[in-house]
Amino acid sequence: MARFLLTSMPFTGHVVPMTAVAAQLVARGHDVRFYTGSRFRARVEAVGARLVPWRQAPDFDENDLAATFPRLIGKKGLRQLLTNMADCFIGTAPAQVADLAAEWERQPWDALAADETSVGAVLFRQRQGMPWATVAMLPLNLAGTQGPPSGLGIVPGTNPLTRTRDAALRALVPVISAPLRRPLAQAQRAVGLAPSSLTLEKVVFSPTLVVASGSTLLDYGRPDRPRHLRFVGELRRDSAAPARLPTWWPDLDGRTVVLVTQGTQNIDPEDLIRPALTALAEREPLVVATTGVPGRDELPFAVPSNARVAGFIPYAELLPRVDLVVTNGGWGGTLAALSHGIPLVVAGGDLDKPEVAARVGWSGAGIDLRTGTPTPAAVGAAVDRVLGTASFREAATRVGEQLRSLGGAPRAAELLERML
Repeated sequence: MARFLLTSMPFTGHVVPMTAVAAQLVARGHDVRFYTGSRFRARVEAVGARLVPWRQAPDFDENDLAATFPRLIGKKGLRQLLTNMADCFIGTAPAQVADLAAEWERQPWDALAADETSVGAVLFRQRQGMPWATVAMLPLNLAGTQGPPSGLGIVPGTNPLTRTRDAALRALVPVISAPLRRPLAQAQRAVGLAPSSLTLEKVVFSPTLVVASGSTLLDYGRPDRPRHLRFVGELRRDSAAPARLPTWWPDLDGRTVVLVTQGTQNIDPEDLIRPALTALAEREPLVVATTGVPGRDELPFAVPSNARVAGFIPYAELLPRVDLVVTNGGWGGTLAALSHGIPLVVAGGDLDKPEVAARVGWSGAGIDLRTGTPTPAAVGAAVDRVLGTASFREAATRVGEQLRSLGGAPRAAELLERML
């Protein structure tokens, strides 16, 4: 038996896949602790792990980040991304280190597995020393020698002109990430470490093992990935508990079903849900819209007769009945849909969403709308094209087959064991 500490920033899209890994490690007889926000206690304990809650670190609400990080108010696009990274990921790191130091003093662990946004865990590991793996919950943001920097939503170049563009963008990474240099140096000093000259993405990824959700078909088939990278497909855990389904569930029988979702962040329904419902109001498919907040089963506007609304529906129950997903590009939801061979229409506007949209478009498994706030006309045209063109479903099927072949959470747990 080994003692593992797993860490995820307290976002549903990070905690859910990491609990799938925790469940597999527990099943293999290991002692597993999980450092994340206290509102995920039930989810962590349900897999047999022990919660180490954020105490000195601010235990924020992912649905209202601005309440804890007010500099996010009014920010969009790259400004939102950089502010989120500076204040939420880096700014909380010293307090995370304090929490982890207290837990280490109580009982050390043998190995650390941290998501790529757990800056505090990485700084603690640098200070304390222990085997460490990154479990990547987002589209892979590893620096490479080819292609553009990840996160910009730009497909790698295929000709001399676009490859030159990619090289120029790689050279600009230190400039683009300059607003993060000072917060990172301050966090390092605060925990007794010398500031590093490395950019953030080179700090947070383990140099010995990166276990990444996704697959090569969603990573542009890049040849410059390191040998210590292992893709494992979708990280999910099948629930043994029966799902509570909405009363309108039988309405799905015999219908073409379109799922519209904005995930659990940036959940203003005006961005995507409203234009999607407007676009599909007079069409044949039944539309299922999820608000992203459990229990919030209504929208703040009237919905068409062919729409059904729920706060949350277990994907294991819903996705086998879905023909197309319209999404803002949450990585976990995108992987879940593609694992079922479902094509997508992606409206990726902020954070990592444009990158997800670009990868889906490159794979052929869907359409990248290139905006997070599309018009009803744009959504309707994309839905018609995807439902009417067999190549999108064929590509989604290929991606799904690859994702399922990579081993998922059991493979991730195996790789973490081998690290020891």
